[in-house]
Amino acid sequence: MKADTILNPELARGLATLGHGDIVLVTDAGFPIPKDATVVNLGLVQGTVDVLTILKVLRKNLFVEEVRFAPEVKTEYPALYEEFQDIYTGSGADFIKAPHEELIETWAPKAKLVIRSGSFTAWANLALTAATDPFAWYRDDEPVNPLPRYVERRERIREGAIPDFED
Repeated sequence: MKADTILNPELARGLATLGHGDIVLVTDAGFPIPKDATVVNLGLVQGTVDVLTILKVLRKNLFVEEVRFAPEVKTEYPALYEEFQDIYTGSGADFIKAPHEELIETWAPKAKLVIRSGSFTAWANLALTAATDPFAWYRDDEPVNPLPRYVERRERIREGAIPDFED
């Protein structure tokens, strides 16, 4: 058995297939999942495995450039919003507002991987856009200048920036 790694083989396999720009949907127990989606169902009983645990594991195993979720999280469930901020502080990821209907209609069909939790938590549905390591792709020993979005992400990572919705 491998130590300090994802034990669920379907989740490990699904993450290994991701490339830059692919969408990973992390959902609560009741989110409507498209019929043709690749799903890793981690829900066992109510509350287990919860969305926050999944996000913390993904944060260690996946570069993310965008985190989309309902804007109500910030206003109606500030403690959950702060948890999302804590998880993604220093990641370089942007928080982007995506109403629940948009997550269902636009982002769910685009998801390469859907991870269903056992969470019964309002607004605990997120669409993550997979990224690359902005330090590995543009190294100082190469004559290629980084694209502006990589420069910006690298700076946010170096600063330990706390993500927030843009108003």
